[in-house]
Amino acid sequence: MPNQIISIVLPIYNEQDAVIETIEKIKVVMNKTKYPFEIIAVNDCSKDSTKEKLKTINNITGINSITNCGYGASIKKGIKESIGDKILIIDADSTYPVESIPSLLEHINTYDMVVGSRTGTNVHIPFLRRPAKWFLNNFASYLANSKIPDLNSGLRIFNKDIALRFWNLFPERFSFTSTITMACLTNGYTVKYVPIDYAKRSGKSSISPIKDFIRFTSLLLRLTLYFRPLKVFVPCSLLMFIVGLTKGYIDFSRNGQVGSIAVTLTIAAIQIGFLGLIAEMINKK
Repeated sequence: MPNQIISIVLPIYNEQDAVIETIEKIKVVMNKTKYPFEIIAVNDCSKDSTKEKLKTINNITGINSITNCGYGASIKKGIKESIGDKILIIDADSTYPVESIPSLLEHINTYDMVVGSRTGTNVHIPFLRRPAKWFLNNFASYLANSKIPDLNSGLRIFNKDIALRFWNLFPERFSFTSTITMACLTNGYTVKYVPIDYAKRSGKSSISPIKDFIRFTSLLLRLTLYFRPLKVFVPCSLLMFIVGLTKGYIDFSRNGQVGSIAVTLTIAAIQIGFLGLIAEMINKK
């Protein structure tokens, strides 16, 4: 019988219609796995009757925030209260298949983090979010030097010590999952992706496609500058250097001398390259 305690953290906001069903399903599924577990439900100051619904559920740890703190903050609160060395997070809106949890648990002794990748046979992702999701997954894959099929899946299990190591990097809002993905892949942790289905959300999502796309892109750049600065500095330096050389060649062909813009671009490219090297050296230390 497995003896590792699985701490299941549910960040919850306005999920009165799904929270009871989701938690009861988790109990049934986890009891079949034979893993000892705890369920920590973090109510992020819901405006509906979520708080009252949670009071009717037995054998869970309920946390009620007095102000709306955000998705990431809710997960961090749950982790603080957890007793297990393995943290499993899942949304309470019935979009993630609870029955897929055992397929993730199969890999927890081999990998540092196991992610339920929304690439199964029945995936309902809103059309407006698909282009942004495709771009972010591919952009993150380039920055992390590793194929990322699903950057910000909300169903995953990871070692608690990973979260504690990068604690101060986790934002309060929607970028917890993206941050821990990039932190793992750029610091030598092993990550396994398990295909799962993803159901259509019944209620209204609090994610704004355009605003959050900008936030996620900015986050990826910041994390890359923190963990792998050369991935940002080198392309910028090379691009500016090529533009500077091209401009210099055109200037010389027309006027017999190189203009100030070409010289400035070339010097700036060299400086950016050296800044990248210095940042990489600092990062290695």
